[in-house]
Amino acid sequence: MEQRRIMVVEDHAQTRELLQYNLTAAGYDVRTASAGEQGLDTMTRWRPDLVLLDLMLPEIDGLEVCRRLKQLPSLRAVPVIMLTARGDEVDRVVGLELGAEDYVVKPFSPRELLLRIKNALRRAGGEASGVEDVWRFEGLVVNFAAHEMEVDGEKRQLTATEHRLLKELVQARGRVLSRDRLLDTVWNTDFEGASRTVDTHMRRLRAKLDRYADCIETVRGVGYRFRA
Repeated sequence: MEQRRIMVVEDHAQTRELLQYNLTAAGYDVRTASAGEQGLDTMTRWRPDLVLLDLMLPEIDGLEVCRRLKQLPSLRAVPVIMLTARGDEVDRVVGLELGAEDYVVKPFSPRELLLRIKNALRRAGGEASGVEDVWRFEGLVVNFAAHEMEVDGEKRQLTATEHRLLKELVQARGRVLSRDRLLDTVWNTDFEGASRTVDTHMRRLRAKLDRYADCIETVRGVGYRFRA
């Protein structure tokens, strides 16, 4: 099996070396960067499978790196795990809204981090979920295997988070999914205050669905339901 590639962007040398050591020992192919611009340049050329991204970086911070990464068609589907010394709810919410897969607060357990990485790679890999690889409704075509969507023949780019969110909705079509359920299955988090992240991504997903936006129904006080 081909080694999975992990990019580490961390300005603290000791933490960077610790991450590289543990990830390499776990069988991953690892590259590191100590600053945001350097990390983006390496990611563009190397195309990692996952990014570990420190929040506090020189030049540009981790939030800006994540924002730029998610704007690149070749990298927007790459899962990002944020590393932060701050546990502030605002930082976590903003990171999730920008498309981060998960977050880990320092100091962290290497064993827990490796488990989070494994889970993130598994979700990004599109394990079997009971939903067909290609799903169609009138002019809406979603290729879940290729992470692609077409609306009336026009391709629409989905981020990794939007892709997982749409997949959950389509798989459960006709049933109401609560915000807590979506936070657990799509973002793998349940911290208080993150529910607004679900609403933000729903607005973005509806905008990309265009005339099919109404397929996503808001069930007031509960969550969302997909009807097609």
